[in-house]
Amino acid sequence: MDLGERGVYDTRNKLNELSGKEWVYFLNSIWIKAYPPVADKCGFDLRKIHPCPKPPLLMRDLIQFFTKRDQWVLDPFAGVGGTLLGASLCDYPRNAVGIDLNPSYVAAFKKVCKSEGLKQQTMLAGDSTAMLTFSEVRKREFDLILTDPPYSDLMNRPKNGHKKKLYGRSDATPFSNLPSDLGNLPYDEFLSQLRSVLTLAVSRLKEKKYLVVFCRDLQPTPERTYMLHADMIDAIRQIPGMIYRGMRIWHDQAADLYPFGYPYAYVMNQMHQYILIFRKEHAG
Repeated sequence: MDLGERGVYDTRNKLNELSGKEWVYFLNSIWIKAYPPVADKCGFDLRKIHPCPKPPLLMRDLIQFFTKRDQWVLDPFAGVGGTLLGASLCDYPRNAVGIDLNPSYVAAFKKVCKSEGLKQQTMLAGDSTAMLTFSEVRKREFDLILTDPPYSDLMNRPKNGHKKKLYGRSDATPFSNLPSDLGNLPYDEFLSQLRSVLTLAVSRLKEKKYLVVFCRDLQPTPERTYMLHADMIDAIRQIPGMIYRGMRIWHDQAADLYPFGYPYAYVMNQMHQYILIFRKEHAG
């Protein structure tokens, strides 16, 4: 099927509605693109109550590769709804269900939908382990799980200059004060609990469909490398049926460089995030 400037669409394509040319572009392992949070027209002033909201247009681009129109997307760590907003922003909208522990984030998502005139996808407030058994999740199978979970207790640490500039504060910004929040757990316990939540989530994922997870590494210490992306891959590979298929590295061009450590020692600016991609090969 000829799509004009977009290229040619192969009707055997069961994954998405992209042409071969568009498909090839997505296969680039390095994704260099800015999604300026204050220019995305998706209610950033409302969503910035979350310390690190994912750009809805970024999530839209991922959803459009891994799904077709009217299919279902699940986000068990939805935050202020970047994935859900992305589903509504697709050229042909998708359906989405999100879960977040913090009811303030759920309320902010609903306000954004109203202010921007976007479809209000299903957003559930509560602990992911409990809410993944809720009828809105259990009554269907999903075509994609797309999520940006906490990165251990990273948000309990003081923020760098970029966060201070964008949010007007540099103190720690935990997602919540709840002990059950994965963002308040030490590293190894976090990995264990993340695997448990995602095990429940992928039980609702169709075979041959994908789990896509964001992460970024923590700053290393003399005692530990904190290569979170590698440790998360190992943890998720322990879920029955989940096969690691590779990653995209997103270079966030909207982030600023800062002279961390100057003039005493090397401290890295992390300008990238890992987008880890897994496929469900069997029911497990």
